[in-house]
Amino acid sequence: MDMVYLTFILILSIFLGFELIKKVPATLHTPLMSGANAISGITLVGALIGAGGEGSALTIFLGTAAVTFATINVVGGYLVTDRMLAMFKKKGAKD
Repeated sequence: MDMVYLTFILILSIFLGFELIKKVPATLHTPLMSGANAISGITLVGALIGAGGEGSALTIFLGTAAVTFATINVVGGYLVTDRMLAMFKKKGAKD
């Protein structure tokens, strides 16, 4: 695929993501974040396939970097979701 199409898809996804987050009410941010974490898990699987394939050193390096960043995104997303869900618990209720 040409670089122009890839750049167009990147810019369009940035615009759509910004507009989606801006229009979602605050009460729906937690379920939206949970769904985004699930999608990041799919990204992690793709990054593992990219890092483990037989390719050039650059491919393995980029796959490893993708695994690292996807892992940080998934773990951080679930930590933030857990913190947000804790805000809805009643005071004094134990886990």
